Amino acid sequence: MTKEECFYLGTIVSKFSYKGEVLAKLDTDTPQDYINLESVFVLQGNKLVPFFIDNAQLQKSSLLRIRFEDIVTEADADLLMKKELYLPLSFLPELEDSQFYYHEVIGFTVKEQSGKKIGILQSVNDQTPQALFEILDNKERLILVPVHDDFIAKVDKQSSELTLNLPDGLLDVYRP
Repeated sequence: MTKEECFYLGTIVSKFSYKGEVLAKLDTDTPQDYINLESVFVLQGNKLVPFFIDNAQLQKSSLLRIRFEDIVTEADADLLMKKELYLPLSFLPELEDSQFYYHEVIGFTVKEQSGKKIGILQSVNDQTPQALFEILDNKERLILVPVHDDFIAKVDKQSSELTLNLPDGLLDVYRP
């Protein structure tokens, strides 16, 4: 399994007990959906390694307390600290046509509502307080547009197009 075939679930943030249990901070609005997992992939170096789960339960709101098979001591758990957790894309729930996961729209042609092409969506930066579409225009300039429901006019998965309804002047910063 490669990282491209998976989605980021969260990060192991601390040890929970002296018996090797860990706490993972999940990057989801519905952490309860991940209580009954049999396994997860842990990023070690640049490889995803499967780890099987003996038990998992919610701890506070978005923390998942996990007991992995074969992780039975604090020393074992130390080796997992700050490691990222991944699941196959097939674990993602189906969305309605107008909804999308960020990875689904990478490579889409981005247009203004008038039909004028803005560029190609290169990535979505969700590491900032406001997620940003990173769009490369035909002059190789990077255009940043906030990911906001009010700005997304249409998502056409069939034709790989994303149509945006942007406020006046937003793109003027990028145009000579």
